[in-house]
Amino acid sequence: MSTVSVYPVSPLRKKVTTLTFRQKKQRGEPISMLTGYDYPTALALDQAGVDSILVGDSLGMVVLGYENTLPVTMEDMLHHSRAVARGAKNALLVGDMPFMSYQVSVEDAVRNAGRFLQNGGMDAVKLEGGRERAAAIRAIVEAGIPVMGHLGLTPQSVHQLGGFRAQGKTAVAAARLLEDAHLLEQAGCFSIVLESLPAQLAEYITRHISIPTIGIGAGAGCDGQVLVTHDLLGLFERFSPRFVKQYANLHDEMHKSFRAYIADVQSLQFPAAEHTIMMEADEWLEFLAQTGHELNPV
Repeated sequence: MSTVSVYPVSPLRKKVTTLTFRQKKQRGEPISMLTGYDYPTALALDQAGVDSILVGDSLGMVVLGYENTLPVTMEDMLHHSRAVARGAKNALLVGDMPFMSYQVSVEDAVRNAGRFLQNGGMDAVKLEGGRERAAAIRAIVEAGIPVMGHLGLTPQSVHQLGGFRAQGKTAVAAARLLEDAHLLEQAGCFSIVLESLPAQLAEYITRHISIPTIGIGAGAGCDGQVLVTHDLLGLFERFSPRFVKQYANLHDEMHKSFRAYIADVQSLQFPAAEHTIMMEADEWLEFLAQTGHELNPV
């Protein structure tokens, strides 16, 4: 039987920071990132040694059941951010700025970004878009808040993009994305997520900017990778992007467990004696005597 080797994370592991990201890029060490939305998942991710946890607005789909990320609010994001912050102490925590929390004005963008750090326990924020977001990114960074950019398939622009479609597949589109990456770098982003891009383009961008790139559906040439944890674990059944590697099928395991529980309840197999609290016999008899009930044999 084959076994999977597990390498325990040192209890002396240092807090991952934006500086850690830059150092990993310089040393050619891949950066690992996964999404997290709650305390137990964040705790498990942190104990496993992931470099960064993204509290993604993808929670709108995989946790809250929306069709896309657009209905997610700042209150939703802050609620889940606080839960993750309680569970993870070493990973770099990044809060995803939801739709309309930064698009209306630069002032709104700075204010809402600050809430992620002040009220959400995050270390940094992520927002979508290229040149049109440069002013907001610059202002957020000037306020002392680290910013992760996001180019390519930007889910908050799903209607403008015509659906969840790969981006940068033409020479013109690729050139624009490269320019946007440089603009985000100049605006002060400490890293950029590249989503659903041709692998050649993502690798080219990675080699031509000084800040780390985190790929999702963008090939192996990025400085790091991120996946939605629910996709990785097989917990989201509605669809699975082609770039996802599923490491487990917990949806099926949950289904089996729930069916077994229901069957045990219906057949009176649960709870059994080992799941039951009992009073001492003399205490029970005294209780019955005090209540005036007959002492029915058990």
